[in-house]
Amino acid sequence: MEKIRIRDDFWDRYTALVRETVIPYQWDALNDRIEDAAPSYAIRNFRIAAGLENGEFGGMVFQDSDLAKWLEAVGYSLASHPDPKLECIADEVIDLVAMAQHENGYINTYFTIKEPGNEWTNLHDCHELYCAGHMMEAAVAYYQGTGKRKLLEVMCKFADHIDTIFGTDEGKLQGYCGHQEIELALVKLFEVTGESRYLKLSQYFIDQRGQEPNYLIAEWERRGRTSYWQEGVTAKPDPRYNQSHLPVREQREAVGHSVRAVYMYTAMADLARLTGDEGLITACRSLWNNVTKKQMYITGGIGSTHHGEAFSFDYDLPNDTIYAETCASIGLIFFAQRMLRLERKSEYADVMERALYNNVIGSMSQDGKHYFYVNPLEVWPEASRNNPGKHHVKSVRQKWFGCSCCPPNVARLLSSLNDYIYLVDQSERTVYVNLYIGSEASFKLSDGGFSIKQQSALPWDGIVSFDIESVPVGSVTLALRLPSWCSGKAELSLNGQPISYEMKDGYAQITNVWQQGDHVEWNLPMQAQWIAAHPFIRANAGKVALQRGPLVYCLEEIDNLSPLSSLSVSPSGKLVELDDRDLLSGAVVIQGEGFASSRADWEEELYRPLSDSNSVKPMNWKAVPYYLWGNRGEGEMSVWLRRAGN
Repeated sequence: MEKIRIRDDFWDRYTALVRETVIPYQWDALNDRIEDAAPSYAIRNFRIAAGLENGEFGGMVFQDSDLAKWLEAVGYSLASHPDPKLECIADEVIDLVAMAQHENGYINTYFTIKEPGNEWTNLHDCHELYCAGHMMEAAVAYYQGTGKRKLLEVMCKFADHIDTIFGTDEGKLQGYCGHQEIELALVKLFEVTGESRYLKLSQYFIDQRGQEPNYLIAEWERRGRTSYWQEGVTAKPDPRYNQSHLPVREQREAVGHSVRAVYMYTAMADLARLTGDEGLITACRSLWNNVTKKQMYITGGIGSTHHGEAFSFDYDLPNDTIYAETCASIGLIFFAQRMLRLERKSEYADVMERALYNNVIGSMSQDGKHYFYVNPLEVWPEASRNNPGKHHVKSVRQKWFGCSCCPPNVARLLSSLNDYIYLVDQSERTVYVNLYIGSEASFKLSDGGFSIKQQSALPWDGIVSFDIESVPVGSVTLALRLPSWCSGKAELSLNGQPISYEMKDGYAQITNVWQQGDHVEWNLPMQAQWIAAHPFIRANAGKVALQRGPLVYCLEEIDNLSPLSSLSVSPSGKLVELDDRDLLSGAVVIQGEGFASSRADWEEELYRPLSDSNSVKPMNWKAVPYYLWGNRGEGEMSVWLRRAGN
């Protein structure tokens, strides 16, 4: 129904980076060719499972999913930028996956190589359905990107097999995966094939989770209370960890492993849209509100504790022991997109934009070859090295990970970024613009095509324009999101003349019988502004953060001083915005006034009576966009800053 191609000064660099550097680099990583990086074993495992070589299984039990996400990224990339060489490599990988498939349709290299005969016996730990889901998503993306059906047919066969194993019918397993993913993948498989059994299977997995008796706990009992991850008899699994503590329609608070949660919420929103299930709709709204209004970082990160990579509780958002896994923000973007499909409210796009511009692109280095798994808001390198409670917080990005779910997740999201910019409501003849990313877009309406060209100066300036290039018969509504960061009245003009607009659910709506050549300009005031945190967020008491447009800013040691904790800022002082062409790929930086605690007269004392004399001295500071931090060497970093006088 639509064709969208990104043409954007900011995002073209990222999509080119993924296409030209990230995908080839990750291909080398999957083949264990990155020097001094943790091995992946992914391709080797498939070669062994296919009978092409001998050896033992290597890597994590869910290692297959890394290859699946890479293939998905390739499918999206080929859709917009055909590359015969890359397509040939991918076709050979797909042949390898097909060779590793069992006669009955089953695919999983861990159980094929290491535990044949034990399939589906440890759903809690072993991620079989999770890996299947990721490969299904890859199959859909590759089919849509190339028109080739081989991987799609392979995964339909696998889905058909899964359908014979799971369900409420007598003789079937009434279980579900310990790590949600297949639920949203089956919806994609249904939408591309039209096979209703796949939608019903997704519905089954969602409906069954949280029912009593808890399947995953009963499975643990049957295994003799053992775990894949730990030797001997283990403690009873906590059903909150994988959101199986309640039936999903009764869940109102985000708990447990954050990636599993938002993957599940994504599928719930998909099913709510397709079935009209009011119970799912209510649950999705409640869970969205809890995540984004009580458990989300200013950067769009979620998951505040490294214990279980999980949500903890409302307003518990520490900056220095944070987790905020990259995959969790990507999952939040998925959830936001599906909520937008369910109901057109700008708050969903606001969160999607926040997570994208800050947490997600900040997780990858500017060279595309180094990554953060954890995305902190405060870093002290010495503590990361020597405090066991902060070992998970890295002060420099890593080449690869033993558990490398995040890097290929970034690749597949950025390769499919065009899918997140617009949304079309056919019944209302409305084109919603959710993200301001330069692009050429064509949409099919009932009585003809509607094509627009968007030009955007974001994230550095708030001027966005739209040129109407082809029009259908009759009127069409263009709905432009009014971002939550907009710092003044947004001005709209048509063909150079100011026009009024109506606001509905956060979108400026302009209904018109458009003419080819019409030019719409949307001017969104953008200036640096100080942000305060809710009083219940104890970690940010007496602190402020800086945001300009969609970008959150931070202070780095290289531009300021150490320790950054000795610095306080003056929110009443003047903020100076500068276009720094020499900062990496170029960025707007912000300078301001503040104070630093005097250290000159401290000797061997660790503590002493407070004295006002010479306690602070004036100083200037410099802030850079958070997504760029850590690209100029190791050092301290902080997003939340002490407010002068506190």
